[in-house]
Amino acid sequence: MNYSSKDIAVVILNWNGKALLEQFLPLVILYSAEAKIYVADNASTDDSVSFVTKNFPEVKIIQNTENGGYAKGYNDALKQVDAPILCLLNSDIEVTKDWLLPVVEKYNTDNVAIIQPKILDYKKKSHFEYAGAAGGFIDKYSYPYCRGRIFDTIEEDKGQYNETSDILWASGACFFIKNEVFKTLNGFDESYFAHMEEIDLCWRAFNNNYSSKYVGASTVYHVGGATLQNTNPRKTYLNFRNSLFTLVKNTDRNVLSRVLIRMILDGIAGIRFLLKGQPSFFFSVLKAHGSFYASLPKLLKQRRTLKKKPGYYNRTSIVWDYFIKKKQKFDCL
Repeated sequence: MNYSSKDIAVVILNWNGKALLEQFLPLVILYSAEAKIYVADNASTDDSVSFVTKNFPEVKIIQNTENGGYAKGYNDALKQVDAPILCLLNSDIEVTKDWLLPVVEKYNTDNVAIIQPKILDYKKKSHFEYAGAAGGFIDKYSYPYCRGRIFDTIEEDKGQYNETSDILWASGACFFIKNEVFKTLNGFDESYFAHMEEIDLCWRAFNNNYSSKYVGASTVYHVGGATLQNTNPRKTYLNFRNSLFTLVKNTDRNVLSRVLIRMILDGIAGIRFLLKGQPSFFFSVLKAHGSFYASLPKLLKQRRTLKKKPGYYNRTSIVWDYFIKKKQKFDCL
C-alpha cells in the first residue's frame, strides 16, 4: 500500500485538559492538514469536549465512558478509528511543520510497524525530552532508557540522532503504529493504567517479529508531566510496578533470576529515596512490589500465552553502566 497523510489518524487522549488543547491543538490542525484528527475524551469533568466542538468543528470527538487511563482510554477509543496508521499523540505535544511527511515516507519505504519521531523538550527546546528522546531500549532487567536520555541525564540535541534507526520501543507521547498491528496485538494491557504500556506493546511487537523505528527527520516538542508530574509518588509506583509486569510477561528466559535481581535493584532505589529525604517515593516502591505480588498469577498466565524472542536487550544492566561505570550518555555505552 502507498500511504499518504490522509491515511493517518491523529488521536489525542484527553482528561480535563482544556488548557492543553487550547494551547497545542491549533498547531496539530495547522500542520496535519490531510490527516484525520480525533480527541478521545476520558470522561472529563471540565468543558474540554464542548470547547473542542465549538472551536474546532473539524476535529472528531470520541467520548469514553470512564477514565481508564492511557491504556484503556486508547483501547476503547481506537475501536472507533479505521485509518491504516494511528498516531497516538499526547495533548501536551507541540508538532512542527511537515512532521508527518518523514513518517509517511518511512512507512512507504520500509516494512515497519511502529515509529517514533525526535522528541525534544518544550521547556528547553535545545535538549531531548525525558519521555522517549530519540527512541528507546531496555536492559536485561527491564530498565528502559533512550538515545538522548539515560535515567536523569538528558543530552542536548546537536544533530547526533537525526538519522533513522531501529529501536525496541517508541514513546507513548508520540506513537505511530499500523492499525492492523495494534489490533493483532490486542492493544495495550489495561492493567497498566498508565506508564510503560507502550514499552510492553513494543516488546510484544518485537516478540512477534514486528519492527520499530526512530525517524529523526520528524520533530515534536513535549511538555512532559502535564498530567502526572515526576514529583508525584503515584508516577513512581506505576513505573516500578509496570516495569516488573513487563519483564515477567515478555522476557525470553531466566525470568525468576531476572525478577529477583530487578527487585534487589528496586530495593536499592528505595533506600536511595530514603537517603534523599523522599519517604513517599520509598513507600511507592514498596506499594509497587505489593501490587506485583498480587498480580503475579495473572502475569504468569499471560506469559504462557505470549510469544518470546531472544535479543530484546543490548545492555546487561544499564544501572551498572550508569551508576557504577559512569557511562551516562548513549554514545558511551
